[in-house]
Amino acid sequence: MSDTFSLPANGSFSFEGRSALVTGGGRGVGEAVAREIHAGGGKVAVSDVDLAVAQAVAESLDPSGKTAMAIPLDVRSKDDFLAARDSIAGAWGRVDIVVNNAGHAKRTPTQDISPEEFDEIVQINMRSVFLSCQIFSEHMRENGYGRIVNITSLAGQNGGTVASPHYAASKAGAIMLTKYFARYLAGSGVTVNAISPGPIDTAKARLSPEQIARVESEVPIGRFMHVGEIAAATALLASDRGGFFVGATLDMNGGLYLR
Repeated sequence: MSDTFSLPANGSFSFEGRSALVTGGGRGVGEAVAREIHAGGGKVAVSDVDLAVAQAVAESLDPSGKTAMAIPLDVRSKDDFLAARDSIAGAWGRVDIVVNNAGHAKRTPTQDISPEEFDEIVQINMRSVFLSCQIFSEHMRENGYGRIVNITSLAGQNGGTVASPHYAASKAGAIMLTKYFARYLAGSGVTVNAISPGPIDTAKARLSPEQIARVESEVPIGRFMHVGEIAAATALLASDRGGFFVGATLDMNGGLYLR
């Protein structure tokens, strides 16, 4: 089924006059989101801890740099978030959209997880969401408009089937932070929402044919999700038309988890 699946062209939502920051935008889901927003007419800052991949994406979007730029960003660093805010606002006047996509996973056996590794995963997957929301929410509230979308995980809802405990806990925390900041900012013109993906097609590169077949057999819809589908859902939440979503977590798991 996945081999015959196709998506409509990017740019279904308008982002004319809007500027966005996408963390972890150098590949995978982040890259797809950056392309979706840019195709809708938005200006996009592609950030990544690996500046080279962010630059490659930004240059492919707009070699002139007028509507796309690359920003080095380690999501563990508050200073990096502040610098990203100032760079985007300096170039384009303001930051309207932030997509917190950057994340990290390790499949260390539970009994072998060190306190240092636990803290690292929490810093990247959860504390980063807090720092981003804390910094950009005030900037957006001052401007009277903003959209924050946090990419979480099915593991943060059901504990996951193969996910490690620190990954699942950090993603659950990101969902709760989404709810907190959504309520905190309600009525200010700023919305905060999350997307909770299940198996994504980019994971296939790390799986054997047998593992791929097993996952596809377990997902009721019968296939992995495409990054373009997450990008389209993100575009909805990040658009003017998504203004009535407040503190929502969109389930995108093909029927693996129903609530």
